[in-house]
Amino acid sequence: PPALAPLLKQWYQRRVRDPFLHTTSKVRQFEYLRLTSLGVVGALVKPDDKEVIQFLLNTEIIPLLLRIMEHGSELSKTVATFILQKILLDDHGLAYICYTFERFKSVTSVLQTMVDSLVREPSARLLKHVVRCYLRLTDNPRAKEALNRTLMPAQLKDGTILQMVGEDSSTKRWIQMLQRNLSNAPKSSQPQPQQF
Repeated sequence: PPALAPLLKQWYQRRVRDPFLHTTSKVRQFEYLRLTSLGVVGALVKPDDKEVIQFLLNTEIIPLLLRIMEHGSELSKTVATFILQKILLDDHGLAYICYTFERFKSVTSVLQTMVDSLVREPSARLLKHVVRCYLRLTDNPRAKEALNRTLMPAQLKDGTILQMVGEDSSTKRWIQMLQRNLSNAPKSSQPQPQQF
């Protein structure tokens, strides 16, 4: 609803700028504060409100999400990845992430780190959101080409990650779609572009 955008702006100006959300501390109190704030943003992006997504794109939310995805608890990582997924599912969000190679690379580097850690410490719930982020990135032709060349984790490309999925049919389907999208990507021998 349109009434949410002004509330989000007020909340963001009062809370997200607070230093405790920018910390990498794993102290329980900081984690609770991080999780509560992420929960608010997660609830706002859940209904696919384009105005909310547009507002978030004009803030420092992407670097904040990436930091939490790297340093938060499993639950914080899951909520932050869900929010990133919802941003990517919006056409403006996908365009924003893929606007420059540096921005795209920042996102894929964190996603790669997450896949590597998921191999060591499996979490089907977190994996579902990571796979969905990668799948959505393949909707951008330049991102798909970059992922196909060098930026896609081998565990997703060759399907070894499927062992972690269990009975989750949607994640299995997304991994198969991801593999299909990548196999249909044009192969290029040109050097990695610095800007999309």
